[in-house]
Amino acid sequence: MRRPLAALSAVALAVLGPITLVGQSPPCTPPKNSNVAKLLAWFASPLAFSQPGPIERMPAGAVKIGGDLTYVPAPAAAITRTDFCYRAKSEHTGLSPVFPRPRLVLGLGAGFSAEAMYLPPVTVAEATPNMGSVALAWASPAIESMNGIQFTARAHATFGHVKGPITCPRGEIQQTDPLGSCWARKPSEDSYSPNVRGAEASAGSSRGRVRWYGGAGYSSLMPRFQVGYRAYNGTLDSTRVRVDLTRVTAFAGLAYAATRTLQLSAQLYSVPEDATTGRVGFLWRLR
Repeated sequence: MRRPLAALSAVALAVLGPITLVGQSPPCTPPKNSNVAKLLAWFASPLAFSQPGPIERMPAGAVKIGGDLTYVPAPAAAITRTDFCYRAKSEHTGLSPVFPRPRLVLGLGAGFSAEAMYLPPVTVAEATPNMGSVALAWASPAIESMNGIQFTARAHATFGHVKGPITCPRGEIQQTDPLGSCWARKPSEDSYSPNVRGAEASAGSSRGRVRWYGGAGYSSLMPRFQVGYRAYNGTLDSTRVRVDLTRVTAFAGLAYAATRTLQLSAQLYSVPEDATTGRVGFLWRLR
């Protein structure tokens, strides 16, 4: 009885679910207005490498280190239900409520500075990242006729991936219904890559212990998703999903100079078409 049941299950899963062998099928490209595309875009917002606070004119060789903590908002229930690429089901999107990120800022001179971050594969809640970001920024001299207002421009990129049980978390694994979702022995091992590239401009105060800033930008999103689900009978689902999108962004924040070398900051970052999130962070000037 086991062999006929296994064969029947494999056929049923092939019809009802996206059972795809690696290399056999091209990536699935959902419509830009689909739930799948909206969900992939949603999580690119908290992972985007926005500026860590007011951008300062740092002398060549100056170094700052720091980090920030970003809130990962939960998407609306309506877009967590898949409508393209795989069977209709609600996805597990709450891998981690926060996204921690270290930062390194290096002064290049003439108002330019470079930023970088790397997040190693250390699991936070159910999410295991392996991501990097880089940015190049320029800050104008303070404009005295405008009470020390400063203008900045910045380009940024985020690459890498986050892994976790998105399609089939541990709580949804079942071994009784071969035709149901998540008929498996263990949670899925899915991978999400935000692939964000963008440019932004901002203006803010350059004097005082408390400084404000705000700006807007434009981002290119090329999120990719790789399913890593193996059914109870060993059948592999390795569906790949890709979508290319563009988004307008906006942000505003405050920074507080706690000491001559330590700056604390808070920021509201929004992609009006997708999600709005908040960040808190610090930068410590080494030299």
